[in-house]
Amino acid sequence: MPRSPKGVTIADVAARAGVSLSTVSRALNGNPTVDPALVERVRDAAAALDYTASPVARSLVLGRTQTVAVIVPDLGNPTFQAILRGLSRAAAADDYHVLVADSAESVDEERVLAGATRRRTDGVILCAPRLPQAELDSLVGGLRPVVLVNRTSGAVPAVGADYRRALGAELAHLHELGHRRIVYLAGVELSVANAARLEAIAEFVDAHPGTEVAEIPCGVDFEAGAGAAQAVLASGATAALAFNDLVAMGLLSAVQAQGRRVPDDLSIVGFDDIPFARYTTPPLTTAAVPAEELGTHAWSRMRDLLHGAEPGDPLTLQPELTVRGTTGPAPA
Repeated sequence: MPRSPKGVTIADVAARAGVSLSTVSRALNGNPTVDPALVERVRDAAAALDYTASPVARSLVLGRTQTVAVIVPDLGNPTFQAILRGLSRAAAADDYHVLVADSAESVDEERVLAGATRRRTDGVILCAPRLPQAELDSLVGGLRPVVLVNRTSGAVPAVGADYRRALGAELAHLHELGHRRIVYLAGVELSVANAARLEAIAEFVDAHPGTEVAEIPCGVDFEAGAGAAQAVLASGATAALAFNDLVAMGLLSAVQAQGRRVPDDLSIVGFDDIPFARYTTPPLTTAAVPAEELGTHAWSRMRDLLHGAEPGDPLTLQPELTVRGTTGPAPA
């Protein structure tokens, strides 16, 4: 029987209020079928006895865990940390908890985690899932309520950032500085964000004859960026676009260790504007993604779904080009 920390049970509350156990349970859990006068009587009795319902018992009564799952591809990436920060704080304000799972960039792991966490929570938020589109479309039907971050699937509520337009702005910035030989350090092949960047590159090159953007397979972390340094320097490029800030920082560190000057010899551009980006030497030019805001909006849509409301149209936020010290005129 549900018991408060002070040893008072729901039966004690029922006896003091002169009602049944089920009436106490329904009254304390906000069931609208209970007469308002009875609700007040039950609450007065609970207050007099200093009774607090067990969270576990409350979950059993409501049929809810008050928890949602969030699956991310890489918890080590500060951008996903920022999304989680915005989401978890917004959820906490609504008395919800967040269960976080890291798929480690694995499609197989992502698939397993989605089903496993949904069985233990009230809903799932998939953050930048790596699943192929057809499989994602098939999966989300069994996860409802579900919200997508940086992906779309039919009528599923979604929030995201416009990576394509933001990368176009970065390319335009480099072009204005005179750069015509550029390399792009690509991210994970299955990443939709990476595909959006490649689309932006193809569109820009088509519109700017004489500009070359070569793709170098890379990755998503600091080590990947550092490991690509030799290929970047051997390419003869005057500027490098990195998939994200972590890759850009790895490249920046490695080329400077080899005696190259940034931006005099090589301009470097990141993506995301993670907290460390402004503190590199020189500070990193990048595209600022409103990551915390993405998390807040993702929770807002999940909250609407949990309460039977319409979650609204898909939301796309615009990253902003943030010019700092790692970009300069192309060397002669």
